[in-house]
Amino acid sequence: MSMNVSLPPELENRVRQHVESGLYSSASEVIREALRLFEAYQGVQAANLAALKADIGVGMADMAAGRVRPLDIEEIKRRGREIRSAQGQG
Repeated sequence: MSMNVSLPPELENRVRQHVESGLYSSASEVIREALRLFEAYQGVQAANLAALKADIGVGMADMAAGRVRPLDIEEIKRRGREIRSAQGQG
């Protein structure tokens, strides 16, 4: 299958530079590699989104089961100061 792709001058120059570097023998190779990397990136993004949705589900289940309590910022700061003090950081 043959396909023509239009690129803005900046991207066209980058493709040309990759070919001129000798790492790729043609613009098509550069574009194929870029597409493979983009698809891998999308796979990582999809996995991250699935993990985030799973974490949200766990949090929602914890809320429904009453395993959460209101966040007490002052308590968190107090505990952090105690830890820092115990480590000799003042």
